[in-house]
Amino acid sequence: MRIDKFLKVSRIIKRRTVASEACSGGRVMINERIAKPSSVIKAGDIISIRFGEHTGHYEVLLVQDTISKEMASSMYKVLDEDAFLATERNRT
Repeated sequence: MRIDKFLKVSRIIKRRTVASEACSGGRVMINERIAKPSSVIKAGDIISIRFGEHTGHYEVLLVQDTISKEMASSMYKVLDEDAFLATERNRT
């Protein structure tokens, strides 16, 4: 699955265009390598996302094309993020 779609489906980032822009801007990394929007993600990968001074690190647990909103958080494990990113990720 493409990283931009994964970020949207997992609801780490709410909109695919925002996820794509973050990847294009060099703010998303997969396993410590800068990711393009079309980069392929698989279970076990570590994603790092930088928003200004805030950085979050997530481990991919499950790759699925569609999933319910309630189950989206089961697609990844939060390794590290600050309170700002946690708040943004949990907003509806």
